[in-house]
Amino acid sequence: MPENLPDFTLLVKPASGDCNLHCEYCFYACKCLLYPDGHRRMTETTLRQMVASYFSHPQTSYTFAWQGGEPTLMGLDFYKTAVQIQNELKPLSSVVSNVLQTNGVLLTDEWAKFLHDNHFLVGVSLDGPAALHDRYRRTVDGRGSQADVVNALKRLKKHHVETNILTLVSEANYRNAAQIYRYIKDLGFKYHQYIECVECDDDNYPLPFSLKPGQWGDFLCQLFDTWYPNDVTTVSIRLFDSIVSRLVTGRPTVCPMGGNCCNYLVIEHNGDVYPCDFHVLPEWKLGNVSQDNLPDLFASPKFLSFGQKKRPDNPNCLTCRYLNLCMADCPKHRRFATDHKSALCQDWISFYDHTIDRFEQLAAWVKNRM
Repeated sequence: MPENLPDFTLLVKPASGDCNLHCEYCFYACKCLLYPDGHRRMTETTLRQMVASYFSHPQTSYTFAWQGGEPTLMGLDFYKTAVQIQNELKPLSSVVSNVLQTNGVLLTDEWAKFLHDNHFLVGVSLDGPAALHDRYRRTVDGRGSQADVVNALKRLKKHHVETNILTLVSEANYRNAAQIYRYIKDLGFKYHQYIECVECDDDNYPLPFSLKPGQWGDFLCQLFDTWYPNDVTTVSIRLFDSIVSRLVTGRPTVCPMGGNCCNYLVIEHNGDVYPCDFHVLPEWKLGNVSQDNLPDLFASPKFLSFGQKKRPDNPNCLTCRYLNLCMADCPKHRRFATDHKSALCQDWISFYDHTIDRFEQLAAWVKNRM
């Protein structure tokens, strides 16, 4: 067992990239090509091996984040079994948390009751009102999915399931930050996460749905101006929370703002282990839970080498006022750049130029209340 190993979480893909929707902008659907043969569903044997291996590392708390593709394709019985195995194997005095990130389409009242009774945190993908959401989030037969998602959200609220909303910001909705924010708020959800859609082809040309230079910065500025100052104590926006945390404590709460990419392990349906879901690639496979211990993989030279990809390598980053907030951004946004500069560099600069004074005021207010 490696000594002095930090706590870590698991990002689990029990159905790989399989999904009941056909979202044009999905970055993970192509991962099915890594597993062209067989049934892409996690078996109970692999599930038990994963849980036992994770629990072999002493931690006060353990987090399983179930994602996809679409994790509800596994069916409710799979998660009942997962909770049963967790309860059977968990170390004494430890806390086990489960997070389910879903498109929501398959959630029924039975699902919602189970999620509430077993204290799951549920993240539901919603890109705004139907006209915006349905642009890219469609069913396999081409129908918009927004109405189904809203119905699922009503079920989750009825059963008092703790729920966050995740919005992917793409070419379709980047102009509508205020509208999207107010729509989600008016639905009664106070925990928001906004993720940038930045995808390029092999020649480094942005794909049609991808954000173009300047659009992410414009979205964030509009979002901040809508949120601040009236909602700073009532609505949580994950990125904004992380910025305040960095300014107050020195510790961010989202991985792109950190200085190292060793944050979690990704477990594919067959037990294959990777360092990040943006890097589920043959060259970055770390091992498999059937034969490798997860703490050993987390401490492995290959994983530690991956973590160093986060290091700011562009000289301009080292003199940037916002380095402690950006840390050169996610390596995913630097992968096509010869100068190791994020495709969103100017977007982040324009956003922080627009907001930093108010973030610093907010941080000072938080410190005074501590």
